[in-house]
Amino acid sequence: MLTHLRIKDFALIDELDLELTGGLNVLTGETGAGKSILVDAIGLVLGDRADAAVVRHGHQRAEISVEFDLGHDPDTLAWLEEQELDDEAHCLLRRTINSQGRSRAYVNGHKVPVQQLRRLGERLMDIHGQHEHQSLLKPRTQLSLIDQYGDHAQELAAVRESWRAWKDAGERLAELEEAAGGGAEGAEFLRHQVRELEALELAPGEIEALESEHDRLRHGGRLLEEGQQALSLAYDGEEGSASDLLSQALHRVESLVALDARLEPIRSTLEQAGINLEEAGEDLRRYLSDLDLDPARLNWVADRIGTAHELARKHRVEPQALVDTLESMRERLDAIEHAGERLAEARQTVEDCRSRWQTAADALHAKRKATANTLSEKVTEVMQGLGLSGGQLAIQVTQDAEAPRANGADAVVFEVSMNAGQPLRSLARVASGGELSRIGLAIQVVAARRASIPAMIFDEVDAGIGGGVAEIVGRELRRLGERCQVLCVTHLAQVASQGHHHFRIAKNTRQGETFTRVTPLKDTERVEELARMLGGTEITETSRDHAREMMEKAG
Repeated sequence: MLTHLRIKDFALIDELDLELTGGLNVLTGETGAGKSILVDAIGLVLGDRADAAVVRHGHQRAEISVEFDLGHDPDTLAWLEEQELDDEAHCLLRRTINSQGRSRAYVNGHKVPVQQLRRLGERLMDIHGQHEHQSLLKPRTQLSLIDQYGDHAQELAAVRESWRAWKDAGERLAELEEAAGGGAEGAEFLRHQVRELEALELAPGEIEALESEHDRLRHGGRLLEEGQQALSLAYDGEEGSASDLLSQALHRVESLVALDARLEPIRSTLEQAGINLEEAGEDLRRYLSDLDLDPARLNWVADRIGTAHELARKHRVEPQALVDTLESMRERLDAIEHAGERLAEARQTVEDCRSRWQTAADALHAKRKATANTLSEKVTEVMQGLGLSGGQLAIQVTQDAEAPRANGADAVVFEVSMNAGQPLRSLARVASGGELSRIGLAIQVVAARRASIPAMIFDEVDAGIGGGVAEIVGRELRRLGERCQVLCVTHLAQVASQGHHHFRIAKNTRQGETFTRVTPLKDTERVEELARMLGGTEITETSRDHAREMMEKAG
């Protein structure tokens, strides 16, 4: 449930702090007062696209934050914990937008991508706009509505999983058919290339080792000459070698240790240096002894490297990749040579996957038909009270096996009869704008009854209706408010009177600037606001009495 809304420097709002509770919360005010600004702000903090135009003129940044109480929403709490964004039973969302249009989003103090904010927002609140009914004419929207109302997530997942397996199997079959298309001539050419690479007998990592050995053999003379000189200077020189000089230094320091004990660490270091120098001399002597400078070996290494580079150019790869190239060619040759038996297996796999998809699609189709019947009956029932007496909605779900898709093979048509005795015809061809609006509202009300979302916003969904129909709409929204939190922006007193809580939105001017203010109303103030909505500019005692009567009837 949304418990707190804070807005700063957003459109006409300079600063707003609003505490909210459960039930039906109605928001009313004059046209242009900024009722829908609140809905836009909430939509933005729930992940809608940001625009620099929403920043209040003359300011650098707009900021919106909302707090939700998730004490009765364990699923969302679990999701937050999984994302490492949890904070006990509370959820604080914050969104900032600067005057250049750049935005930042935060969840419980953690900066998050807008996509993640949007996924969380979809769990917390549903927003129904006044023009939402227009999307009902789109087949994709109609199918999605049925799946949401019927909670077909499990069946949809099964269809999509089997669809992916079917597509993967089809791609594998296509690869095998392409390989088989090479025929005997292609297989013989591949065999020749495989034999050529196999003759090289190149081992993994061998090219690098050969190139290192080639460099050593090619510079063997220098390695030998300068290595001998280094050995002579370090150890084997007849006079003045590093070993002799170090021994002299050690002898002199040893003679001084008796005079000053502080020289002992220096003596020890010189002694260790002598040991290290002796070991280095032995290692260098052994290296020079083992140094192989065979010219024949140098020629062999050079020839092998040259052959590898020639084959690499032929296959358009680096020499180091020849081992992988050989393995790939072996696999292609194996595919061609065993194409017949593997093609049969692959075709059977494709058929098995198609069969599994069809089974899953049939199960989804059955669920959709059952849901469509239930939804049709419920919406028809609500339509009777919305000024569409005798009207009927019928949702037709048909399956087209020739058009398989990742979400099944179903086509959905919403058909309507506006009066008793009239035949059903497509919704797009029958309903006028006003009728479509009321049908859309009926569907939203029915769908909302089944929704598990903890909070909902209805933004002037009652546009185009009035009188007794508006009262019925208000009662439906009040019933929803008894099950979950509902925020409703309305211009109809018949709807507003049904609210458990009432907020008035008004514009005022101060020092040449226009501000939008939101004020929670007490009962006496509600009477005045409802009377204004009923009577226009002149509020009379009659309109006040009518307003009180409406509030009393609402309970």
